[in-house]
Amino acid sequence: MDALEIIAIGMPGQSEVLLIVFVILLLFGAKKLPELSRSLGKSLGEFKKGQKEGADPDKDDEIEKKEIKAADEAEKKEGKE
Repeated sequence: MDALEIIAIGMPGQSEVLLIVFVILLLFGAKKLPELSRSLGKSLGEFKKGQKEGADPDKDDEIEKKEIKAADEAEKKEGKE
């Protein structure tokens, strides 16, 4: 088996996609779909924004590290005196 064939096994075909779209239209109705799409898009945007914020180090973390380092150095100086 080719690697592409293995990947394509789980992918829905054209008829399956049309069936899924038809069922969604029946469940939610044509008027509700744009609203659902908009809210889904906003949710994805917020999720990606949260991922970026989580991946970037906070500026506050850098300040806290400097404060801890300064406090440790001050304790070492007091211990030597």
